[in-house]
Amino acid sequence: MSMKLLGIETATEACSAALLYDDEVIERYEVAPRKHNELILPMCESLLAESGVSLSQLDAIAFGCGPGAFTGVRIAAGVTQGIAFAHDLPVVPVSTLANLAQQVLIHVESGDLVMPAIDARMEEIYWALYQKESDANVVLVDEERVQAPGDVELKPIAFGLGSGWRTYQNILRQKSQLSTDLINGEALPRAKFTVKLAQQRFKQNEFVDAANALPVYLRDNVVHQH
Repeated sequence: MSMKLLGIETATEACSAALLYDDEVIERYEVAPRKHNELILPMCESLLAESGVSLSQLDAIAFGCGPGAFTGVRIAAGVTQGIAFAHDLPVVPVSTLANLAQQVLIHVESGDLVMPAIDARMEEIYWALYQKESDANVVLVDEERVQAPGDVELKPIAFGLGSGWRTYQNILRQKSQLSTDLINGEALPRAKFTVKLAQQRFKQNEFVDAANALPVYLRDNVVHQH
C-alpha cells in the first residue's frame, strides 16, 4: 500500500496544499497574501476530489509549522488540528525553513550547506543551516534562529534562498560571499515539499497527535499571544 498524505503550507504569502498518493504528488499553489483562510480548505477539497482519496483514507496530515507569518502559521496549525481530530490522524509538523532547503537539493552536492532565510519583519530574519545528506534529504545543522541579518554568523554555504535573501541581499551576500546565481530570493515554501519531507519523517515515526500539532514561532514575545 502506498502512503496517502495531505500537506498544508500557509506560513508565508504563498498558500498551498499538496496530496501524496500512489507515489505521485499533486498540488494547489497560489501567492495570495491575507487570503489563506478562504483558500486552504477548498484547495484540500479539490485535491481529494481529483485523487478520489477521502480524509479518512489518509495515513497522516502534515503542515508547515513555521517559522513564518504569525497568522499564516496559526491557520495551518488550526486547519490541520481540525482535520486530524475529526479523522483521528497523526500529524507531521514540517519546518518552513526545511521546506525551502529541500527545494535546492538538485543544485548542491552531498555535504553542502544551504541557508534558507525568511523575512521576519522588524529587521530580522528566520534562518538556519541545512546540510544535504542525500538526494532525498536535508538535515538541520545546529538550530533555527531569528536574528538581525547583520548578526548572522555564517559557515561557507552553497546556496541561499527565501524572502530573507530578497530583503537583505546586500548584507547576506557580503557575509556568505555567494554569487547571485546561487541565491533565490523569490523562493517560497510549497506544500509539495511539505509532503515529501513528511513522508520521510512519518516513516521514522516523527509524528504527533492533533493536540501537539503546534506552531513554531522562534520569537519568544509572540509565543504568549494566544
